[in-house]
Amino acid sequence: MDKQNVDAAGLAPVVDGLFAMGEDGLALLGSRCTACGTYYFPKLTTFCRNPDCDSESFEQVPLSRTGKLWSFTDSCYTPPAPFVAADPFIPYAIAAVELDREKMIVLGQVVDGVGVKDLRAGMTMELVIGTLLDTGEAGLKSTWQWRPVAGDAR
Repeated sequence: MDKQNVDAAGLAPVVDGLFAMGEDGLALLGSRCTACGTYYFPKLTTFCRNPDCDSESFEQVPLSRTGKLWSFTDSCYTPPAPFVAADPFIPYAIAAVELDREKMIVLGQVVDGVGVKDLRAGMTMELVIGTLLDTGEAGLKSTWQWRPVAGDAR
């Protein structure tokens, strides 16, 4: 099954509440402080971490689906649990993407077939649905991944 073209309707998310499919496609679900407008991912519900704000009021918001590649690296070792990795382990790229509207950095795995040799700081990345390894017992689980936007080869 192609990881970057999976239909999310039939897949359970790896963690409930981190992302959702909407009319515009996949979106990470974050929160925004109703007093100062600071964004958070994962969602924050306790108190605003902005030192200039003492609010405890948040609204859930879908976060930007695109951003600029801020940094990237290879994951060349098997991650610890609860991550489920292939055996033998297959290295993959990890991207740190600065979201367009929120100007916050969100990490995520890069889609299969795109390695660090294909990435350049500043290129536009988009959020897509992907799957984690099918272990058989729990079935396929969906997660978010980053993919370079076609035509943006900085």
